[in-house]
Amino acid sequence: MTDDPKDTTNPNQTPKREVKVTELVANDGILKGKKTDVQNPELWQFPMNYPLSIIGHEGEHDSLLNEVKLILGSQFPEFDLASMEVKPSKTGRFHSVRANLYLTTVEQVNTLYASLDNAKTVRMVV
Repeated sequence: MTDDPKDTTNPNQTPKREVKVTELVANDGILKGKKTDVQNPELWQFPMNYPLSIIGHEGEHDSLLNEVKLILGSQFPEFDLASMEVKPSKTGRFHSVRANLYLTTVEQVNTLYASLDNAKTVRMVV
């Protein structure tokens, strides 16, 4: 056994555990809510046009577009779903859906990012 902090066989080392977001808020104050919440709402000016690029997992072109349409259509009924653009990556392995939303409140942003975070076809949102 060694004193290496990476050594998992050291009996004197505190075992690592997964930290929940609520623990991060309570322990070190970095996050102010869920990981999908806006962290500095005072920096946002509403209403605003908000460009969004939603990148899907590899091979999820059609299901990504359908899932994004369901999310955006339910949260933004006035949004024209036909205005979304789907573009492949340079290698063609991934696709992104681009949309320009009109946002009026920080709650819309939080709800949108929470929904996209829960979507199984979404890899990341930029």
